[in-house]
Amino acid sequence: MPDYMFLLESRLSPEQRAVMLRVQELAAAMGFNLYLTGGTVRDLITGASLRDLDFTVEGNPSKIARELEKGGAKILVEDEKLRHIEVLFAGDVEGSISGARDDHYVRPGTRPEIRWSTIMEDLRRRDFSLNSIAISLNPASRGLLLDPTNGLSDIERGEVRALTIHSFTNQPVRLLRLLRFAARMGFKPEGRTQEWFDLAIERDLHHTITPEDAGGELRAVAREERPAVVLKAWEQHDLLEVVNANLAKRHPDYDAIARLMKVREDLFTAGFRPRLGAPMLLAILGKLKDREQSGVLAKAGYRSAEIDKALGFAEQAIEAQKELIGKKMNAPIDAYRFLEQMPVDQIAYLLAESRNSGALSKIRAYLNKWRPVRFGLPMVSNELEALGMARGEKFDQIVEQVFAIQLTGRGKTPEEREKILRKLSGIKEVPKKKEKEKKPAKSAEKARGAAEPAAKQTHGTAAGKAAIKARVAAGKPSAPAAHGKSAASPKKSSGRK
Repeated sequence: MPDYMFLLESRLSPEQRAVMLRVQELAAAMGFNLYLTGGTVRDLITGASLRDLDFTVEGNPSKIARELEKGGAKILVEDEKLRHIEVLFAGDVEGSISGARDDHYVRPGTRPEIRWSTIMEDLRRRDFSLNSIAISLNPASRGLLLDPTNGLSDIERGEVRALTIHSFTNQPVRLLRLLRFAARMGFKPEGRTQEWFDLAIERDLHHTITPEDAGGELRAVAREERPAVVLKAWEQHDLLEVVNANLAKRHPDYDAIARLMKVREDLFTAGFRPRLGAPMLLAILGKLKDREQSGVLAKAGYRSAEIDKALGFAEQAIEAQKELIGKKMNAPIDAYRFLEQMPVDQIAYLLAESRNSGALSKIRAYLNKWRPVRFGLPMVSNELEALGMARGEKFDQIVEQVFAIQLTGRGKTPEEREKILRKLSGIKEVPKKKEKEKKPAKSAEKARGAAEPAAKQTHGTAAGKAAIKARVAAGKPSAPAAHGKSAASPKKSSGRK
């Protein structure tokens, strides 16, 4: 059996791992059984990126949510009737906490009676088998996979299977949801599920989808990684008009969606995990006028504050662009600091829609040049420490100064950085020691020593004898003989006449 906890923990970001541990602590302290469910487990099994964390507790999730708020989490949406809370956890992690429940239908198509239940009943009442899987986070069974509807087998076959013949009758919005999951994952509807889907369309059940439910699917598709595929599947089955007739008539702006999808890939490459719900929603509605966009969102159940925020998103991004290209942002370090604080979805929107070359060049430099330089600062710190400077406030200031200099293109090589670091820190280079006078080479001494015997030896040579004869002929004393005797010693007088 696969080690699902190992898979989960190895795939979580550090922020997501911290959230999971915190929720586990709170659930254990309150005596609640806790499980990871739904999309988190499905994406773990299929290898998709874990975009959010969905928790289910056998108890009241509001108690956990209140404690999480104290640690910086924000409650985005809370449905007290369904005990479902959408949360932006600390560390900017998205997710939800729900209470385990069972939806009891008196007869198909009526409103369900909500009953609080166990995790197994909660999994069995869900829409499709691939969403009916859970992983236990409880100490005694941590990592145990719960799969009462055999969803793992359907995932392996690449199929989306509804759990009951009344699935679309009880909740017609599942017609939209079936196509969304199939398009996102590249799956196909299971055989009987396809038959039930076709029967529901034939019975015109899609026209009974409430505007609020359709709006929930519009929100979900704006967060999809492949929204164009989902929207085209809806259009193919004439279901986009259920979301909004005007949108179906004018069609989504697929060119704007494609531009934003390309930007999403670039941001992933640069190390971001972008959430592009707001700009993607504007891209989907891109062919509609402002008033028409407002009407679509209002009909989809968006609150007035949400509509204002969504439609004002583009204006906020343009205002940020004006500041980015202003005189105050001429220095690369100032532009870097501004972009570092700018929301990623605004950066994405400008990359996809702006035609301002100055703003785009700074944004691309930030993503592709400046951020990699920033990641290299630990090496600069090590180089400064190697020069002999102790870490501290001044140390950090010098490292930041070097970073600002590097953004201008200087300090790329270790030699350049050392000069800059010495100048900023005041650490002078150690002077080199003077070299001692070199002694005469032994070979020269040997050459001189060899020359003297050679000169002495010349007296015994033919040239030496010729020189002696010349001196005798001239009446001059000859040079001493080579062996120390006189060359021509005169005979002594015998005294005879």
